[in-house]
Amino acid sequence: MVFWFCLLWLFRKLRTAPYLITTGCISLAAILTIGIAGTYFWFDIGCDDYFFGDSTGEDFIAEHYVDPKDVTLTFPEQKRNLIYIYLESMETTFSDDKNGGKFGEDNLIPELTALAQENEDFSGSEDTLNGGTSLPGSTWTVGAMFAETSGLPLKISIGGNEMSDANDFFPAITTLGDILQEEGYRNELLIGSDASFGGRDLYFSTHGNYSLLDYNYARNTGLIAPDYHVFWGYEDEKLFSIARNELTNLASSGEPFNLTLLTVDTHFEDGYICDLCDDRFGDNQYANVIACSSRQVAAFVEWISQQDFFDNTTIVISGDHPTMDADFLKDVYDENIYQRQVYTTYINAGTEVEEPDIRRSYSTFDDFPTTLAALGVDIEGNRLGLGTNLFSSTDTLLETFGLKTMISSLSKKSSFMDNLSALENENTDVTKYSPSGKFEAKETSDKGLLLTVSDIKNDDGTTTSAYVTIAPADTEEKAGTGKKEDGDEAENDGEDNNEGEETAEDDTAEDDTSSLQKAYQLNDNGDGTYSGTVSADQLKEIGKKLLVRCYAVNSEGYEYEIGTYETK
Repeated sequence: MVFWFCLLWLFRKLRTAPYLITTGCISLAAILTIGIAGTYFWFDIGCDDYFFGDSTGEDFIAEHYVDPKDVTLTFPEQKRNLIYIYLESMETTFSDDKNGGKFGEDNLIPELTALAQENEDFSGSEDTLNGGTSLPGSTWTVGAMFAETSGLPLKISIGGNEMSDANDFFPAITTLGDILQEEGYRNELLIGSDASFGGRDLYFSTHGNYSLLDYNYARNTGLIAPDYHVFWGYEDEKLFSIARNELTNLASSGEPFNLTLLTVDTHFEDGYICDLCDDRFGDNQYANVIACSSRQVAAFVEWISQQDFFDNTTIVISGDHPTMDADFLKDVYDENIYQRQVYTTYINAGTEVEEPDIRRSYSTFDDFPTTLAALGVDIEGNRLGLGTNLFSSTDTLLETFGLKTMISSLSKKSSFMDNLSALENENTDVTKYSPSGKFEAKETSDKGLLLTVSDIKNDDGTTTSAYVTIAPADTEEKAGTGKKEDGDEAENDGEDNNEGEETAEDDTAEDDTSSLQKAYQLNDNGDGTYSGTVSADQLKEIGKKLLVRCYAVNSEGYEYEIGTYETK
């Protein structure tokens, strides 16, 4: 591997600096001699794992981060509007096989499939869908929104959803919102849940001065009844209706705008059935909800395309992270062959792809510079954060290092990120919820696990649910600290837990299981105890030697670790 890497480096240098040809030839001869003689030795003693794994370590982010403050960004004279739509748990897997999904002849998202194929998902000349890979630090909703707008993983010394208790949200970084605000854009965040969860209100208000149009805003302004509440606030049917009105108002102002939306109906477990949903997939509720979301998004995009402001407006649609529904993708795909990706498409971009026939390999970090490029912004060097402008021919970090190295490098602690987070001096209260309890895990006859929580104490009777996370035993996880978890978008763990408590961190290819984590909600037995069973097949999908962590959650959305169990 290193042999070919050196050859590639040398040829790139020769291409850009002809005067190095003489020196290059000498170097090439040396590389050939050493490479051929040492290839067996390199792999035999595991040097590839050392140099492309641990050597990057915590310095990987610092080494490859491009600070937007140091990059010249040139906006077009007429600034394009931006509509950015985060689709909860939406991934390309939901399409049929012929379009790159894994649902056989059933395409759960035919409308979204058509949108991607008619616009830009960086699939090159191939007909199958392409999308961004969710890497460590970006696999739950808050982390995903952070990653796609900053080009960074949300790696912090506290839980990923605990930023709601912080005073600052990475104050030193420059994000998409900051850049657009500086250029005179009006930024708005429209979501059907409480924006305070996970510090989303803090992040978007301090990075771009976004107006926050969340569930509470809708109640207070009469957009919904004061006592209206379904699922995590209000459903996507209402979200898109409010968005139509908001876009009409924004367009009439004459100022460039950025309206960012987050859907929620497709949240696990099983999603939310609204009045627009049908039962074309029988009693498979989650499939029906996903199909319903596809139709609603397509109808919204069609409406936008008919508006006067559309010609000068770019639409970005991206899944926030792969679904965390524990059973929905069971037996659907082979994780050693198929790589799950979030749904991605860029519509009406203000630029062209430099190499339109090349299929790109990219992560959600790349959405940061790519979104600006789609607005017609010229980006010096084509890189921001850990992201690369996909409209350019510049390699992404995923293309340069590969999935296994990226996962390994980003999974390690980073002092660079600790410093950027500015959390060292935060006085966070970790005593709000600190119960104790008995957590038991017993092997079932079919080699599964029966999980039970009982004797919960010191919780003032506020515990409302319990869940477990299961990951390879060598995966680093944090202990619960009594911080608030996804009270409005995760029943217990899921979309919006920190990556240590996250589900399905990345259950993809390249034989890497270090980032594969899944979460399962336990059943409430009605007597203060919680229990559930994880099958042998489900455990096998995650790994061999496993670490199980159990968390209790209270009525205010705060969580705490009850106990752990490690399989033999």
